[in-house]
Amino acid sequence: MMELRPAAERGLANFGWLHSQHSFSFGSYYDPQHPGFSDLLVINEDRVRPGPGFRHPWPSRHGDLFLHPRRGARTQGLDGHRLVIRPGDVPMMSAGTGVRHSEYKASRAECVHFLQLWIVPDRTGVAPHSQQRHFAAGEKRGKLRLIISPDGTEGSLSVHQDARVYAGLFDGDAVKPRKVREIEFASGEDAEVLLFDLRPTEIPHY
Repeated sequence: MMELRPAAERGLANFGWLHSQHSFSFGSYYDPQHPGFSDLLVINEDRVRPGPGFRHPWPSRHGDLFLHPRRGARTQGLDGHRLVIRPGDVPMMSAGTGVRHSEYKASRAECVHFLQLWIVPDRTGVAPHSQQRHFAAGEKRGKLRLIISPDGTEGSLSVHQDARVYAGLFDGDAVKPRKVREIEFASGEDAEVLLFDLRPTEIPHY
């Protein structure tokens, strides 16, 4: 069975400087029909306008969180460490037993556009840790590149769950994901598949 959900039907949080669209229930947005997708708890598409943004640290625990930057640079703070994240970089933070973190823009003049995803881990008591890898555009052009997996295969980042995340760049290619009606997998009995089609990175007028 295939279910199509248009982007306009997602939940919206608009704080003026932050325009955040929620695929699943998150914060003040609650949708009993879309609480999550299997072990994928959050997909937020966030756009941040120029300005101070947010940088105060807050606690997280028992979740594997990763970002997919699309435009602009942002800084991630994790227990006192600072790391600048740009398009092509994929950082993952395993909150485990607990960690304090913050994310904010690296520039006050540049807009930022990114995806924020949370996966529920299959175990508890894991020591907090982080990973990051850069996936060049050439690795994703016209194909799907494995970026998250349970065992870190093919140079992907590892997640504490039976989940795999792929990223691809298809702009200008003859085959576009939204035109595909059937996807065949070589393995993965009873697999659940979610395809997220990202359009150009313009900042909406709000």
